[in-house]
Amino acid sequence: MTTAVIIGILAGAIASGASVLYAALGETIGERAGVVNLGVEGQMLVGASVGFVVTAVTGNVAVGIVVAALAGGAFNLVFAALVIHRHTNQLATGVAMWILGAGLSTLLGSRFVGSRINGLQDLELPGVASLGPVAQILRQDILVYLMVPLALAVFLVLFRTRWGLRLRAVGEDRTAAIAAGLHPSAIQYQALAIAGMFGAVGGAQLALSFTRTWQDGMTAGRGFLAVVIVIFALWHPLRTIVGALLFGGSVALGLALQVRGAQTSPFLLDMLPYLLTLIVVLVWGRPKAFTVPMGLKAVFEGTAR
Repeated sequence: MTTAVIIGILAGAIASGASVLYAALGETIGERAGVVNLGVEGQMLVGASVGFVVTAVTGNVAVGIVVAALAGGAFNLVFAALVIHRHTNQLATGVAMWILGAGLSTLLGSRFVGSRINGLQDLELPGVASLGPVAQILRQDILVYLMVPLALAVFLVLFRTRWGLRLRAVGEDRTAAIAAGLHPSAIQYQALAIAGMFGAVGGAQLALSFTRTWQDGMTAGRGFLAVVIVIFALWHPLRTIVGALLFGGSVALGLALQVRGAQTSPFLLDMLPYLLTLIVVLVWGRPKAFTVPMGLKAVFEGTAR
């Protein structure tokens, strides 16, 4: 491969991995609070559709992102109400929320299928243009630049603040948290609202920056992959960066091979990002017993409350 191709793959890895990283950070927060949500795909679709529609109507991409985040938070609060107060099965409810999100996004975006918008513009940072080919890697939008700072912020909040300690305590042992005077339901509601906002912003980034168009089901499984990346990262927000970049790099590699006319089935190339991520999870992401939030075990044993 030439230097230009390698630079293009690296730039694409960062751009296409951003949406997955946002969703994975949100799911990390939710699972640290003891709740597994398989409806992340629905969050992303709601965020993508709301963000695109609002941006297309108002012409203001910032408003589109903010409204998308609020919509994602509200959408995930429905999931929270079902699993926290109605004690529904978290896994089944998550799948139902995915289907609901897919339906809502199809309804909202029906008038905008195939439409294009300007979306988020790449930032022109001082001195970047003088870096030659490397400048292409750094020519990204604001949501991409916020990836690492937000991952660091989530890490600091979870492991360096009192609220983070309380959230992790609820995720480890709800009964002990109650004995300590905490209100687990309130903390889980807060965590899931934030998680929904992260997932929706990830979907909005996909629509407003990476594709700048709307198509039904455009997330193409990224929400489910975000759940896998959380396990791969051992529920650590900083490690999710690696998983997201791995996925993004696989997407960029597949696109580069298609552009160069590789004699490979396009269906295989489309499958490549998911296949490589799953292989890495199997090889490297085997969870250790002490890294898994203890509250998650009850979800799979059918005793979560």
